[in-house]
Formats: sequence, C-alpha cells, structure tokens
Amino acid sequence: MRRAVVLTATAALSAGLLSGASAGEVSPSQHPAVFETVFAAPLGLEGLTTDGRGNLYSPARGADPCPVYRVAASGGPAAVVGTIPGPCNPAGLAFDRDGRLYVANGETVVSFVPDAANPPSATVFTRGVPGANGLAFDRDGALWISDGGTGQGRVWRAGADGVAAEAFRVQPMVSDVNAVNGVGGIGRDVRGLPPGTVTITPNGRTAADTAGSQHIVANGLAFTADGTLLIADTARGALWRVPMDRSGRPRASTGCDVAFPANTLCLDAVDVQHPYLEGADGIVLDRAGNVWTAVNERNAIVLARRDGRVIEYFRNLADATTKLRNGGPLEFPTSPVLLPDGRLCVTQSDGNRRDNSPNTAGEATPTGPVRAKISCVKP
Repeated sequence: MRRAVVLTATAALSAGLLSGASAGEVSPSQHPAVFETVFAAPLGLEGLTTDGRGNLYSPARGADPCPVYRVAASGGPAAVVGTIPGPCNPAGLAFDRDGRLYVANGETVVSFVPDAANPPSATVFTRGVPGANGLAFDRDGALWISDGGTGQGRVWRAGADGVAAEAFRVQPMVSDVNAVNGVGGIGRDVRGLPPGTVTITPNGRTAADTAGSQHIVANGLAFTADGTLLIADTARGALWRVPMDRSGRPRASTGCDVAFPANTLCLDAVDVQHPYLEGADGIVLDRAGNVWTAVNERNAIVLARRDGRVIEYFRNLADATTKLRNGGPLEFPTSPVLLPDGRLCVTQSDGNRRDNSPNTAGEATPTGPVRAKISCVKP
C-alpha cells in the first residue's frame, strides 16, 4: 500500500508538485479552479466520456427511452446521438477503438454508434452484470465492468463475443459470516450523513436510523499505460491496483480471507486510501499517470499522484452562514474526463448526500429545469 502524504492544494502549489503540466493534465495555474457549466441538463446525468475531438458524451436518466447526449466541451446545444430502450438507468460509458459507444445499464451493457442525424437505439452487448457501473477497455480491446450497484465488489471482463466472466472481486465491506436468514454478517457499515442521521448530545453521538449506508467498493475503472487496472472504492475512500499479465488476466493476490469468495482481492492490492477520497466515484488518469478522482460525497476533485501524494485539488467552499458546501460549483461530481487541451470536465448528478445535502442549492435542483450538469475547468 502506498504511503499517503497529505498536502493541501495551496501547499502543493507552493512546493511545485503540480508543475510541468502537459496536454491531458490540469494546469496548476488554474487553482483555485474555476468551473464553467457547458451543459445544463434537464434530466439526470452520471457517466461521461469523450471522443478525443472536443466532444463530451453522457447518458441521461429519467426518460423512456434514455437519451445519450453529445455536447461540445466549449459549450453550446446538446445533440441526442442515441437512445437506450426503457426501462433504463445508465451509468458509465466508454468508446471502443472503432468508435462504438458502450453504456452500463442495470444488469446489461448496451452499445451503438453515435449518430446525431439519425440517433440509433442501443442494443445489448452483454448481460448478467448486475449493478454495472464503471466501464473501461484494456489494450487488447476487452471491456471491463464494475459492479457499483450491489456492493459485492464484482469486476467482470467481456471479450468481443459479449460474454462476461467474473474476473475478481474487490473485498466488500461486510461478509456473510455469522448471518442468519440474510441478516447479520461481519464487517462495518459506512454511512453518509445525510441521508443517515445521528442523535447529538453532550454525552455522545448515536446513530438515529439506518439510512445512508455506502456499500459500493468497485466503482470507477481506468487502465494505466502499462495495462494495470485501477478501481475506485467509494466506501473505503481508496484506489485498488490490479496488474495484468500479457493475456489480460489479473496478477493480484486473492483468497487471503476465507470469509469472502476465493477470487476476492487481498487487501495489499489497495494502492492508496485517504479521507480525501471518501465517496470516490469516477477516475481518470493524466499522461503522467496521476489519478484524478471525482469525490462526490465531499463535492471535491482529488489528485492521487504516482508518488503516493494525495492532494485535494478543489473542494466547494463552505457558506459563511450555513457552513454547508452544497451551493456549487460542484454538485455531487461523478465522472471526470481529461481533454487534450488540458481541461478537466465532470458530470454533476446533484445527489442528495453528505456535502451536497440538501441538494436544493446551486444551479441544479431536484425539481427545477436543470437536474444535472457538465462542468469544465477553464484552461
């Protein structure tokens, strides 16, 4: 496990740790970051990707069928380039090397070739991947899929034939040991406040309900230049690192704890864990191999450097009166991408959790004309 050296963004900039940015990295001159909304969405958004030509793509939720938008990173009107048949609940998405777009959708991954002139209806690429969330292609063209919905930590690999096989599991927060009729288990329950609540008295702080449990341990996926798979662990606030052999098979140790299935990663596969990363969702690597993470529960963007340093690049300022951080510019950021010109763009799903609660503040609101947005840091 890496040693995390904690630096504030100000200290990091003073020390020159973010210097030397090239295309695909965010320039340190942009701190404090200035986020500009390039798409105010009338529907919910989560996933985000780019075609490398200055266009951003994101699938929307809350419609039937669900539209997939294309919007220029410079701003302007969005175009629908495809649809996902209902019932739909899209999450992460990724392009293959041929320009076909793949979208995680419930227990399936669907795909289509984007076309604004005649938006196609997506077809199923693979089934049997419940909780499908993060997507990433390896250098051999295989699609890797994370289980960000069920809390079981599964990661699947699907070849060109669309057959998905479970490759390994990230260790869940709770095992089923000591469970009776599905109730019990051993581990710990990480809860976000809100939606969970605590009773605060001079004598202690006691949980008042069971709401807010965060069980997602396999969320965003990204491959390094050498083919290593990185996985964002939302509940632990961590990044896992899984090397691959030349055949695309995981080389990380598994089976260290009999309380979990034999293909569960050992804890020494944790690359870095830090409170800055609590609520980690999507991840993206810059050309230097640093990991940029959208930390939705803290309304923050966090940088995990290759040398182990963890830097909070940006977090919403607290309101002087309410002390809340829900007023923006970040409103539950989920999926970051880096553009060749150096801009960092991120979807904002406006979830009602932790730092973004209540989610009635800011540009996006649950009942307003803007339900979510895509924002970019100005170059």
